[in-house]
Amino acid sequence: MGLITLSEVKPGLKLGSDVHTLRGNVLLQKGKVILPKDMEVLRAFMIHQVDIEQERTVAGSTGSKGAAASVGSTSSEKNGERAGKAGNAITAPAATSLQDEYEKMVGLTKSAFLSSLAAELPVYELRTQLEALFLHLKQYNVLTFSPRVIQEHDYVYHHAVLSAITSYQLAQWMDLPSKDWMQVAFAGLFHDIGNNKVDPQILHKPSTLTATEQEEIRQHTKYGYQILKQAKAINEGARLAALQHHEKVDGSGYPLQLSGTQIHIYAKIVAIADIFHAMTLEKIYRKAQSPYLVLEQIQSEAFGKLDPAIVSVFVQRSTQIHNGIRVKLSNNQIGEIVFSDRDHPTRPMVSVEGTIINLMQQRQLHIQEVIG
Repeated sequence: MGLITLSEVKPGLKLGSDVHTLRGNVLLQKGKVILPKDMEVLRAFMIHQVDIEQERTVAGSTGSKGAAASVGSTSSEKNGERAGKAGNAITAPAATSLQDEYEKMVGLTKSAFLSSLAAELPVYELRTQLEALFLHLKQYNVLTFSPRVIQEHDYVYHHAVLSAITSYQLAQWMDLPSKDWMQVAFAGLFHDIGNNKVDPQILHKPSTLTATEQEEIRQHTKYGYQILKQAKAINEGARLAALQHHEKVDGSGYPLQLSGTQIHIYAKIVAIADIFHAMTLEKIYRKAQSPYLVLEQIQSEAFGKLDPAIVSVFVQRSTQIHNGIRVKLSNNQIGEIVFSDRDHPTRPMVSVEGTIINLMQQRQLHIQEVIG
C-alpha cells in the first residue's frame, strides 16, 4: 500500500516502517497493527502520513510465520544458553515460579544472616538457590515486582534478595563478563550483612540518631567486609562492595572517602540497587515510594554521587516497558503508557480515558505504580 495520509489510516492496518516523532524518536514500530488508541497518538504528534505494509499472498504469509517461528526458536536457544551459564540448566522447572523461588531465597538468606556471627556463611547453598531464582529472571521487572508477603521484621532479608537480583541484572546490562554476574549478585545479597554486628536498638531506632549512633551505623560497612573475609567462594569485589557501597564518586561518602575509579564497580552497581529498593520497599514506619520518582532521584544523584554511566543504563533499561502498559498516576487516575521519550524515560505520555497526559509538561503528576 505504501505511504498514505493520516485521514486514510484505519485501525487494523499494519505499519510498513517505523513512525518517528519530529525529534527522531520511534513513536510506533514497524509491523505494529494500528489500534484505535494509536490514532490518537498519531494525531497528538501531528503525523501527516505513514507507511502501510503491502498486502501479502497467503503463501507469503505462511512463509513469514515460518520465518518468525525460526527466529523465535533461535532467541529461545540464546536465552537458554544464558540461563545455562547462570544456573547450569536450560529451562526453569515448570512447577516453580519467580515468587516461589524468591520466597525460598528470602528464607535461606534469613537463616544465613542470623547464623553468620556464629557459623560460616552457607555460600554454596545460597548460590544454588540464586541460580534457581535466576532461571525465572525473564519474569522479573524491577519496577513492578513486589513480594507476595513481607513479614513485619523481614524487611532486611527482602532488601538483600532484591538487591541481589537487581545487581545481577544490572551487571548483565553493563555487559560485564558472565563470570562476574554471580559475584555481583553476592555483592548485592551481602552488602548490608555488617548490620548484624550493629546494636539492634540503634539499627531499628525510629527517632533521629545521635552523632555517635550515626557513626556506629556507618561501621556496618567495615563489619561486613570483615565477615565476608572469612567466607569461601566470594571474590574480593563482593567483599569490597560491602565496604564501599556508601562511597560517592565525588569523595563525600564513607567509610574511606574514596572517589571515582577508587570505588570497585561492584560497589557502584550495588549502591544503585541498594538505594532503589530501600526507597521502593514497604517498611514498618514508611510507605513504599513511587519507583518512577525514585528513578528520578537516582538520576539526580548521578551528578557527583553515583556513577553516571551505570545510572543511565539502569534508568534506560528498567523503563523499557511496552506501550499499552496500564499505570496509576499520583492523582489516582488509571491510564496506559502510549509513548516514552528516550531522553525522559521516567515521564512518558499516558492516555487516560482518551486524553493524552504528557508527564514532562504536567510535572505535578507522576506514575505512582505500574499495574500491568
